[in-house]
Amino acid sequence: QVQLVESGGGLVQPGGSLTLSCAASGIIFRIFDMGWYRQAPGKQRELVATITSNYITNYVDSVKGRFTISRDNAKNTVYLQMNMLKPEDTAVYYCNSAWRRADYWGQGTQVTVSP
Repeated sequence: QVQLVESGGGLVQPGGSLTLSCAASGIIFRIFDMGWYRQAPGKQRELVATITSNYITNYVDSVKGRFTISRDNAKNTVYLQMNMLKPEDTAVYYCNSAWRRADYWGQGTQVTVSP
């Protein structure tokens, strides 16, 4: 059974930092491309950042220079380091794993950026 379990969300002030983690089980983690997506209230889910099995990273323009995605294959975990957070970063953040036709999602973790 595949499980992606996110953690690390919470309430933070503008300008603050958070690190999200996503622990995967039930997959051969090292071959999967991993990603973080987010969905704000009333908006569609959007890509935030991805990291391939070869460690190639990609970011949405709005987070470039502020967020960093990384992975630890020994721990089957992908991270999202978020710095200089803004109120518009408020959303539920979802972890995704993909390989060929396999596509899995976590349950999401809430990030709220507010004074």
